[in-house]
Amino acid sequence: MKHTAALLGCAVLATALAACGSPSADDGAVVIRVQGMPPATDKPGLAQFKTMVSDFERQNPGIKVQGSTTAFDPLTFSAKLAGGRAEEVIKVPLTEPQGLIARKQVQPLTGELGKWAHYKEFNPQVLQPLSDGSGQVYGVPQAPFAQGLVYNRELFTKAGLDPDKPPATWEDVRAAAKRIAEKTGKAGFVHESKSNQGGWQLTMLTYTHGGEIEKDSGGKYVAAFNAEPTKKALTLLKEMRWSDDSMGSNQLNDQNDVIKRFAAGEIGMYMGTPGTYRLAKMTYGMENTDAFGIGPLPQAGGKATLTGGDVFLVPKSVSKEKAAAAVKWLLFAYAQPAYDPAAAAERAKQLAADPESAVGVPTLPMFDAAQQAKIDEAVKPHVNVKLEHFAPWLEGTPALTLKPEPPVQAQQVYAVLDTVVQAVLTDEDADVDALLAKAETDVNAKLAAAQR
Repeated sequence: MKHTAALLGCAVLATALAACGSPSADDGAVVIRVQGMPPATDKPGLAQFKTMVSDFERQNPGIKVQGSTTAFDPLTFSAKLAGGRAEEVIKVPLTEPQGLIARKQVQPLTGELGKWAHYKEFNPQVLQPLSDGSGQVYGVPQAPFAQGLVYNRELFTKAGLDPDKPPATWEDVRAAAKRIAEKTGKAGFVHESKSNQGGWQLTMLTYTHGGEIEKDSGGKYVAAFNAEPTKKALTLLKEMRWSDDSMGSNQLNDQNDVIKRFAAGEIGMYMGTPGTYRLAKMTYGMENTDAFGIGPLPQAGGKATLTGGDVFLVPKSVSKEKAAAAVKWLLFAYAQPAYDPAAAAERAKQLAADPESAVGVPTLPMFDAAQQAKIDEAVKPHVNVKLEHFAPWLEGTPALTLKPEPPVQAQQVYAVLDTVVQAVLTDEDADVDALLAKAETDVNAKLAAAQR
């Protein structure tokens, strides 16, 4: 796929969401309860959603929509779903679908989705994490993203590196980081290490090395990271930190710390998405935004990157009649707005009215190259970022497999792996094998408790 940016794509959807309640179906209409409703404090979003519900019900007179403010809570979600108390449309992070599909707690929607005229134009990459082994699709994505390598083009130039050719492998990253540190005195590469984000980024590294964090063993998930891919990833970090001295002096960082330092020109590279451009510019005041560049996540045999976002699914317990109504809602509320170039253009125009905005920052395309090209063209007059600086990510990411976060207790797993990353980055004598062995025991205890 050549330069098929999802310039706003799902950003259109984000503003289309809010919710409201509908009256009971005394008139015989099908009533569906749908998650995705913002709280009352989000007045603009709520107003937009009420309009969306009204438009939907007018176009589908036999269906009534009741909005729900229920947000995903891993502590209560499973029990609510098992007890049949969940709404007809549920919204979950991308950590969840594969587990829900494996446990047969959600139902395939391929038949109903396939009735939409543009179904076959979905980007297969964004449907893959929502599909089973036979190709059945179970949901509709919202705002999907894929991790890449963010880099400072100005520091690349100062270090004698080509800012239009970001590192493609982790050995390339290591060499570039060392050169940046030597030539500029800045941290060549920084890896997050706290607030569960050290484990999160170690997951990305593991995927690029061909590994997994969790695996299915007899119907239950167990730790899978005490293996060569994660060991190689941690050894790479250890060598960059202690042998190359290319990661700077401050090793305890979360995403906000990293982006703030990057915005100030103190970091050469970090793992992130195109969307971190907005944080760098709008939250942390990055003055030289032309220095922002991003390429696909570098590889070491895995040909994969971590993806995320939210997903809308329909529980297995929902009747066929209500499931069909739910799919109509999902297509109307989430798929159609992302497909429509006019809607994307209108949203871009609204955003461009604010000089501090960042219009045109790419997201993972929801649809195929031909449709995305139409969206790009519609948005183009309002774009205020340099798309050529995002081109490496746009052109390289489609070749990678999109892998979701670990399906069970992801945040607790990340918390354990934070301690491993911190040890490697702060203790020159850290024993990678011993650290992973202990982490494996700790994580397996947490996973076993969660799957009783």
